[in-house]
Amino acid sequence: MSDSFSGEAAVGTLMVVDDHDLFRERLARAFRSRGWETLAASNYDEAMEIAGRLNRERRTLDRAVVDQKMPGKSGLELIGDLKELHPQIEVLVLTGFGSISTAVDAVRRGAVNYLPKPADADEILAAFERADQLQPIRASVPEDDASQTPSLAQAEWEHIHRVLTDCNNNISEAARRLGIHRRSLQRKLKKRSP
Repeated sequence: MSDSFSGEAAVGTLMVVDDHDLFRERLARAFRSRGWETLAASNYDEAMEIAGRLNRERRTLDRAVVDQKMPGKSGLELIGDLKELHPQIEVLVLTGFGSISTAVDAVRRGAVNYLPKPADADEILAAFERADQLQPIRASVPEDDASQTPSLAQAEWEHIHRVLTDCNNNISEAARRLGIHRRSLQRKLKKRSP
């Protein structure tokens, strides 16, 4: 577990949670160089310890980049628990085992976005920015209105198109990020929105 910042006024406070030491520290350094006060944790317990300490100090945790699969409790379990301590937090889930159903589950648990590994700091910050642009739309949909909840097919369609946009409409790269064959992606793209 580590935390540090270079000194000037920070853009905000961000936590990187990943069990791979080298990847976690590389990302943390990259966020620090972009002006973020960055904290790092290797698992659920360390992340909750940091989040609890910040909460006791009455400091906010603005963003978290969380690995989906870690020893012990998963990153998906961490989303809700972080949001209990820091309701305003934006959580982005990273995974090496991407699937559309997992992406939908992450978003339902409160993640603002979902990216496949490897992702660099610029890709992650861009994904947070895209989520911020969608926030006014999400806020206008009543939470208790079940008719407004997207179906799994709709969520899949939107996820595929978001990944495709992130890849500048490069179907081969989008298929790689989605973990599906290029032809399967082409078939899915021919379908209309559910």
